[in-house]
Amino acid sequence: MPRRSDAHDWRPSAAPAALRERAALLTRLRGFFAAAGVLEVETPILSRAATSDPALASLASLWHGPGEARPLHLHTSPELPMKRLLAAGSGPIYQICKVFRDGERGRLHHPEFTLLEWYRPGWDYRRLMVEVADLVRCALGEPERPVEEIAYRDLFRERLGVDPWRADAAELARTAAARGIGGADGLALERDGWLDLLLTHCLEPALGRSRLTFVYDYPPSQAALARRRDGAVPVAERFELYLEGVELANGFQELTDGDEQRRRFLADLEVRAAAGLAMSPLDEAFLDALAAGMPEAAGVALGVDRLLMCRLGARHIDEVLAFPIERA
Repeated sequence: MPRRSDAHDWRPSAAPAALRERAALLTRLRGFFAAAGVLEVETPILSRAATSDPALASLASLWHGPGEARPLHLHTSPELPMKRLLAAGSGPIYQICKVFRDGERGRLHHPEFTLLEWYRPGWDYRRLMVEVADLVRCALGEPERPVEEIAYRDLFRERLGVDPWRADAAELARTAAARGIGGADGLALERDGWLDLLLTHCLEPALGRSRLTFVYDYPPSQAALARRRDGAVPVAERFELYLEGVELANGFQELTDGDEQRRRFLADLEVRAAAGLAMSPLDEAFLDALAAGMPEAAGVALGVDRLLMCRLGARHIDEVLAFPIERA
């Protein structure tokens, strides 16, 4: 008998044990924050604004209200409304919610996924890295799992022999081609494109093996919502966490300057326009919150589905989802 396609399969793709483990994981996460005195919040999934990030695409909807039809966008992250809560004096907060990103599908990607995001007013990003490690070790049930930290620049210099602050696009392209990446395809990328390709294809697979690996202090061009620290080598105060070759979390020392944030959003829109991408309405309420005064804070977003994959040793995200998009 021919196997039916996913589109006609009513059954869940995750095994019952995986569904039970998802429930247990959510309980552990909420218990961690309850013990830490961090408030759980909910913010809207639908928004008048959409992401300006050229690397992301929002899913759109249409609301038919009294006498009007208004386009609304499913959020790609709860970040901006959560920062509005910070500006209103919420104190430390977290949220576990579904987020949506158009065009994403693969072993580690799904258009609808579960994100854990939290913010610590008064903390710096290095202190938050310690809490992220504690939470992940708690979630995995591995309190002794070792942690390593390496600066982004050192990672490239030590493992690829290239300085990501000094190398131009041509040198980065040669570095990629020497490792069999990009050359045969004739890719024409800017510096950040080559850096991302080298990170994802040459460096990420070896990160977080039997440990938690934090990469921190990124190039300033790679952190639209993070504070930048000037110096001989300016950096964006950002970190990413890797576990078993998988990017698990992305954190920032949050930018609190509303004028600078607006400039970055507008620069993103210029990139989107040049690439022929949909133009996104800016979140003016968020910019107003920054102008009113958001406290200094560190924040991070962590992929719950990927964390569950690591917990179970799953190879594909569908193994931890009840119904992936093809069966939804």
